Amino acid sequence: MIWNETIECMSRDEMRKLQGIRLRQTVERVYHNTPFYRKKMQELGITPNDINSIDDIVKLPFTTKQDLRDNYPFGLFAVPMSEIVRLHASSGTTGRPTVVGYTRQDLATWGEVVARCLSAYGTDKHDIFHVSFGYGLFTGGLGLHYGVENLGATVIPMSSGNTAKQIQLMHDFGSTALACTPSYALYLADAIKDSGIPREEFKLRVGMFGAEPWSENMRREIESKLGIKAFDIYGLSEVMGPGVSYECECQHGAHISEDHFFPEIIDPKTFEPLSPGESGELVFTTITKEGLPLLRYRTKDLCSLIYDKCDCGRTTVRMSRITGRSDDMLIIRGVNVFPSQVESVILELEEFEPHYMLIVDRKNNLDTLEVQVEVREQFYSDEINRMMELKKKATAARTHNGTYGRNADELEKIFQDAGNALKAEFEEGYSAGYADAWQEIKKIVPNAAFDAEMGAAYGEVV
Repeated sequence: MIWNETIECMSRDEMRKLQGIRLRQTVERVYHNTPFYRKKMQELGITPNDINSIDDIVKLPFTTKQDLRDNYPFGLFAVPMSEIVRLHASSGTTGRPTVVGYTRQDLATWGEVVARCLSAYGTDKHDIFHVSFGYGLFTGGLGLHYGVENLGATVIPMSSGNTAKQIQLMHDFGSTALACTPSYALYLADAIKDSGIPREEFKLRVGMFGAEPWSENMRREIESKLGIKAFDIYGLSEVMGPGVSYECECQHGAHISEDHFFPEIIDPKTFEPLSPGESGELVFTTITKEGLPLLRYRTKDLCSLIYDKCDCGRTTVRMSRITGRSDDMLIIRGVNVFPSQVESVILELEEFEPHYMLIVDRKNNLDTLEVQVEVREQFYSDEINRMMELKKKATAARTHNGTYGRNADELEKIFQDAGNALKAEFEEGYSAGYADAWQEIKKIVPNAAFDAEMGAAYGEVV
């Protein structure tokens, strides 16, 4: 079901016109009401009169999380505190927390975009939502809560923790939908199994998970263990909270509520806008927020944008699954490594739990990456030989994933044509971070599209 067909199915031209009007209004608001932005724009020689369409967004300054911390607590608010009806904040584990404020209209907008999400998941007023996101200063719990109420469904404000009670109430109340982090969903699944309550007695059919990165392999794991359809929900406290984007039944990218949050993809090194389909850092401009409007907020999340009309009928732009963050990428001997890639490999192997630790070190002037992973109970053995076999299997899976990626068949053919020597050179060179073997491969491959695919699969080693 499409919650707001007028907006979610709007033509691209109509959407850009609407975005241009709202961007101009937002720029006017922050220029006159937020000294931080007025100073930034004056330094760039920009006034609101320079913003005439959504294309002019590239003239505006970027905003970072550090800017919010530097202006703690309310320095970026664009309305007086008398109009702020709710405050949320980050945990503040590193320095000052980031504080966000909402007007009544902001909360209404939030409820609207979350209702769009829930409708896209196939839920309606007849569903009972078990919300296990944390309530309080974290935006997850209350964000989902008011969205469910806007949908007209029943909400159980369970919050996090007390797993035994979670399971009991989920069973007794007949919850049909679950909202929490994907890692907690897996923990709940194991706890349900241990509870002795038969899985078939639960009425869960759909789950919405976010607040942390998760892979397709984790999705399959959750769906298999809980017997539900699992959907991604994306949001940032600084931009709004959960509901900035959402998957539909097609699950081919997450639809962005771009009538409220205008997305861009930039090169995280040059800050230049990238073309549609190119992967880079996701940037959002809030074009309707009153309390805390943000211009070109750098999320640090890496993804791409999809502008084709979705098979579900929605025309809103979609963001691909986040591949990592520009600020948590590890470079190990010249190779770009994201924790999400490691997780994907681990979840492919039935012998391991989805719990792992990455240890980065430097030995003899060479970077090292050690992955510690938890072995499932049924595969654990006190025999060293059996455990060493598991280690070999995990290493082989990692090598296969990193070396061949999505192009296994085609790359194997190249190796056959070129000889085993090239294959050995490539594998050794890639693992060591040298570019020689990579360049040799590129010489053999005339297809530019395949070259780009290879780059996306395991990164440039140059």
